[in-house]
Amino acid sequence: MPRLILLNKPFNVLCQFTDTEGRKTLADFVPVAGVYPAGRLDRDSEGLLLLTNDGRLQAALSDPRYKLPKTYWVQVEGEISDAALVQFEQGVLLDGEMTRPAQARRIPEPTLPPRDPPVRFRQHIPTSWIEIVLREGRNRQVRRMTASVDFPTLRLWRQGIGPLTGADLTPGACRDATSAEWDSLAALIAPAFSTKRRHEAGTAAARRGPSRRQPWKSSR
Repeated sequence: MPRLILLNKPFNVLCQFTDTEGRKTLADFVPVAGVYPAGRLDRDSEGLLLLTNDGRLQAALSDPRYKLPKTYWVQVEGEISDAALVQFEQGVLLDGEMTRPAQARRIPEPTLPPRDPPVRFRQHIPTSWIEIVLREGRNRQVRRMTASVDFPTLRLWRQGIGPLTGADLTPGACRDATSAEWDSLAALIAPAFSTKRRHEAGTAAARRGPSRRQPWKSSR
């Protein structure tokens, strides 16, 4: 039976289940066997990460053909300029190749949980927040984009993947997707799995009931 799990990944957690150096991994927060990340979120980034036990769904969530928008809230050093936002929207050059046009705008400082450890600021240098929406996923893309226009990233929070946000989750908490979340996602990536599989997944989520939809954390 397909499962889709939403995790609010904390800062300083590897996007994998094992590590030979004793660092925190997904195993410290996701007490579910047989699920794997659909896409990645860097160790020094926070926010929404999706995991599934379904190979086709995992591929669809990661495949640029479906162009699922990924929304990031980014704190940068300095007051972001109009010119920088225009560059994000037109594309910037990374490794000799232009990025796809992104959506970018200034936002007020969002209400986010404190980061542990806190962001280190330079005295007398202001910071600002922007929202960037990407439809591709290169290695450390957001950080490299902001650095390319001379606004280094200080904090990076993934707010959403397609219609999913997990806004109810505290850092380190995860839960199964609800029936409504399955339906909203399936509408965007319908070719990735059949109507029957979508129905089975939605039925299973409904059968688990409200108690299983509450955020839960590993006891480890």
